[in-house]
Amino acid sequence: MQPLRIAIAGTGMIGAVHADAARRAGARVLGVSASTAERAKAASARLGAERSFDSSEELAAADDVDVVHICTPNDLHGPLVRLALAAGKHVICEKPLSVDAADADALVELAEDSGLINAVPFVYRYHPMAAEARHRVRSGAIGPVRLLHGHYLQDWLMRQSDDNWRVDAVAGGASRAFADIGSHWCDLVEWVTGHRISELSAVTQTVHPERARSGSVATEDVVHVVFRTDLGATGSLVVSQVSPGRKNRLWFEVDGAEHSVSFDQENPETLLFGGRERTESVVRDPGTLSAEAARLSPVPAGHPLGYRDCFAGFVADVYDAVRTAAAGEAVSESALYPTFADAARTARITDAVLRSAHSRTWIEVL
Repeated sequence: MQPLRIAIAGTGMIGAVHADAARRAGARVLGVSASTAERAKAASARLGAERSFDSSEELAAADDVDVVHICTPNDLHGPLVRLALAAGKHVICEKPLSVDAADADALVELAEDSGLINAVPFVYRYHPMAAEARHRVRSGAIGPVRLLHGHYLQDWLMRQSDDNWRVDAVAGGASRAFADIGSHWCDLVEWVTGHRISELSAVTQTVHPERARSGSVATEDVVHVVFRTDLGATGSLVVSQVSPGRKNRLWFEVDGAEHSVSFDQENPETLLFGGRERTESVVRDPGTLSAEAARLSPVPAGHPLGYRDCFAGFVADVYDAVRTAAAGEAVSESALYPTFADAARTARITDAVLRSAHSRTWIEVL
């Protein structure tokens, strides 16, 4: 088959990651768009795209594009998804799928009705040792799950002088820290365990109510959540973008009746398998891991894998689904990659977090 033709709306850090993953999956980066036509031209040279588009709207509807990657500020996600689907394009959209949970659900329905491939890069699923954690939990190796806990900590907004478009509630949405990184933790832990957060109580904190460029800030820097799951476990989560020294520490532990498993995204080559008599540090080795973890290990043990490798694996799976659909074949319902439905799920959790923090009550996650 001819290489897929892809185009990327948004050319910041994550746009460059998408371009790298697309090339590694054998696609042509046909074009890019940015906030202005001039920036798009500069980015096309920097990212090695074949051309630039004057606007993201033009890119989303271009006749010669097979897959649209949406990497713009959050408030543009929904409108661009609608344009791309209407133009018959398969879509990979950064999270949040929409700044509104109800609109995210509407986009899921729209995508399902279109029959087009849709995906959202919750790429931490693609760490082999996260997949190994999933295997050990779901195989029953740790016993019935009793407790889920962890955190996602960063420090890039710890100072009052730190600023970014995500701080703005219009461009970024009503939630910042939780929608941005707490959503990743929830998606990963629900995927690993099969448990779904059913009700929660949350507290939010805005450490800097004023920032240097944004002025008054309405979005949160910190979130504390306690929750119950649909399968009877309890849990807790701390999310922060103001924790000094923490760059991207997504950490979780699943405690079962007999064993525990814990995973640290900043040290992704190992998994801690805990027991009362003995605790084992499991090192990534495709020769000894479960089949689902070994599939995500393209290089031997001792050759570290990282975030961009996860992203490349995710994009490769999505493109395989696009090719399968183009051949008129059904895409397996057991496909690993996360979809719009997964993104809408995290949007509903985010909505429950904000409502709980505002009302100071327990909220059911719908």
